[in-house]
Amino acid sequence: MGWSDEAARAVLGRVFDAAVKAADPRAVLAVHLPEKPAGGRVIVLGAGKSAALMAQAVEAAWPDLPLSGLVVTRYGHAVPTERIEVAESSHPVPDEAGAAAAARLLALAGEAREGDLVLFLVSGGGSSLITLPAPGLTLEELKAVNRALLASGATIHEMNVIRRHLSAISGGRLAAAAHPAVVVTLAISDVPGDDPAVIASGPTVPDPSTFAEARALVTHYRMALPPAAAAHLAAAAEETPKPGDPRLGTPDYRFIATPQMALLAAATEARASGLTPLILGDALEGEARGLGLALAGIARAVRAHGHPLPAPCLLLSGGETTVTIGPDGAGRGGRNTECLLGLAVALEGIPGIWALMGDTDGIDGTEDAAGAVAAPDSLARARAAGLDPRAVLAKHDSYGLFATIGDLVRTGPTLTNVNDLRAILVT
Repeated sequence: MGWSDEAARAVLGRVFDAAVKAADPRAVLAVHLPEKPAGGRVIVLGAGKSAALMAQAVEAAWPDLPLSGLVVTRYGHAVPTERIEVAESSHPVPDEAGAAAAARLLALAGEAREGDLVLFLVSGGGSSLITLPAPGLTLEELKAVNRALLASGATIHEMNVIRRHLSAISGGRLAAAAHPAVVVTLAISDVPGDDPAVIASGPTVPDPSTFAEARALVTHYRMALPPAAAAHLAAAAEETPKPGDPRLGTPDYRFIATPQMALLAAATEARASGLTPLILGDALEGEARGLGLALAGIARAVRAHGHPLPAPCLLLSGGETTVTIGPDGAGRGGRNTECLLGLAVALEGIPGIWALMGDTDGIDGTEDAAGAVAAPDSLARARAAGLDPRAVLAKHDSYGLFATIGDLVRTGPTLTNVNDLRAILVT
């Protein structure tokens, strides 16, 4: 029996919602809290798109403790709290509010004493939200670095190697400031591989990378950094805390939500809808349109040959792609809509295949949509509206195309972030 367009879109929407719900800190944070301290203070610090909601969840779980502290989240992502202060700053390009908040976080960590518990709440976006320039650098210079990183095609892992070596708070420096207090980190991972050193550039964990690696990445991607930033990397005056640093000890780092957890929840929802799910991986990276082409090849194989599994099925994946902007600049688009348009162009209207790709934080790049849905007739509707899908893809204007045909997915900020979710329904 064939699937209607309405039924296909409804299933994809439920799958996406299930993935987001699995990363809601109000549902998953409490069981990961450490034991309450015997006598010391509890200082709650944090940064990320979910930091405020995580702080709210801590307050709900520990109503009897005199909590204090500060968390920093993206503009529009704050929620009410009673004991933990919430500040907002800019993402993905840092601003003065974020730098000021980062300095306050570092100062509060420095006030911790032996017997205190510093609870650090971290989620995706923290690198930009608490950008604190290393000595001798300015925020404007780090903004220029950030723009160069976002346009370079570097992976999130590679970007954060550079960020950690231009920062006064990343790469373990926050935990070092809190020594000798006990530091426990609760994390929502938004990075491929769930590397603690990459999530928000690892303020509470040792940094295994070096200045030399940062310089090599700048050279490899031909990044044009401000002279002061390049000079700072060249001088390599003060390395980040490394594994074995006594100020960090053995980090107590606890994941409360990860991309794989979200994918498993999405798979459970798929089974409830009568579909066989296949998780292709939680850490798929690379150029967005290239991944779209690869995923289209797998969907074609399912449709034509019943491999790697027969239809009806749902192909699921997570991770974070990149979009390399060429010299001609770009239109409006995010990595999810670009990946989705790459898939749609490669499929060229093959019947029986729908896909939803979106960022679980509800914001694909800098736009107001989480992502979009592609249906078998998406390209035909785009052409009827006067758009050339291949030309749109070439100028990175995928948001514009899906907006024109009414296929954007708008959730608003979800206040969590386990990176991208890609779901391809093959019937």
